[in-house]
Amino acid sequence: MASTRDIRRRIKSVKNTRQITKAMELVAASKMKKAQQAALAGRPYAQLIADMLAALAPRVSEAQHPLLAKREIKVRGILLVTSDKGLCGPLNANLFKLVIDIKKPAKYVAVGRKGAQFLARTKRDVVADFTVSDRVPFGEVKTAIEFMVKLYLEGTIDTLEVIYSRYKNTLVQESVVRPVLPLTNVKDFVTSLRAEAGKFSDDRDMLFEPSAEAVLAALLPFYVNRYVYQLVLSAKASEHSARMVAMKTAKDNATKLIDELTLEYNKARQAGITQEILEIAAAQFSAA
Repeated sequence: MASTRDIRRRIKSVKNTRQITKAMELVAASKMKKAQQAALAGRPYAQLIADMLAALAPRVSEAQHPLLAKREIKVRGILLVTSDKGLCGPLNANLFKLVIDIKKPAKYVAVGRKGAQFLARTKRDVVADFTVSDRVPFGEVKTAIEFMVKLYLEGTIDTLEVIYSRYKNTLVQESVVRPVLPLTNVKDFVTSLRAEAGKFSDDRDMLFEPSAEAVLAALLPFYVNRYVYQLVLSAKASEHSARMVAMKTAKDNATKLIDELTLEYNKARQAGITQEILEIAAAQFSAA
C-alpha cells in the first residue's frame, strides 16, 4: 500500500487536473453557444439565395456556367475541416478515417492545424492549409473557398468536396463528406436547396437585368462561398461540443478518482494509527 504522503500528493494532482478540465468545459460551452448562434444567423441569407435561385431556375435552360458543367472526375478536390487543438475526443480521428477511405487521386486543402499535420504525416498531396479562428470570420473562410474554386476552374481538380463534422446536437457529431461542385443540374440543385429552406416555389413573374443567365452566373459563386461557410460553422460547433463533452467526462473521471484515492488514504491512515497503537501496547507489555 502506498504511503499517505504519496496518496495526498496524487489527490492534489488530480484536483488540479479536475480544476483545469472544468474550466475548459465552461469555455467550450460558451464557444459552442456562440458557434450555434452564428450558424443560425446565417440561415436567412441562405434562404434568400434559395429564393433567388428558385426564381431563376425556370427561366434558365441548361446554363453553361463553369460551376454547372459536367466533367470527368480524374482528381478530387477535398477541403478537410478539422480543429486547431486537440482534447476534443474522437472528432478528428473520425474525419481522418474518411480521408483514409479515399482511394482516387485527390488534392487536399486543410482548414485547421490537426488536419494539416495528418495530411503531411500520411504524405498526401496537400495544396495549401489555412487556419480559422474560433469566431469563424467569413473573410478567413472565403480565402480557402476561393482558392479551391480557382483550382476547380483551372482544371487542377474536378470536384470540390468538404469533409467536416456535421453538428446534430451537443452529444452527436457526424463525420460527413459533402459534395459542393460541380452543380451538374441547376433545377435539381434548387429543388433540394428549397427543400432545406422549407419553402415552396414562387410563381410570380419577375424580370432580371441584364438577363437571367447573367444573374445566375453572378449568384452561384455567392452560394458556394456561403454554403461552405455554413459547413465550417457547423464544424466549429461540433468541435466545441465534442471538447465540452470530453472535458466533462474527464472532470467526472477525476472526481471519481479523487473519491477512490480519498478512501484509500483513509484506509492507509487508519492502518497507520492501528499499527502505532499496537506498537505502543507491545512496548508497554514488554516493559511490564
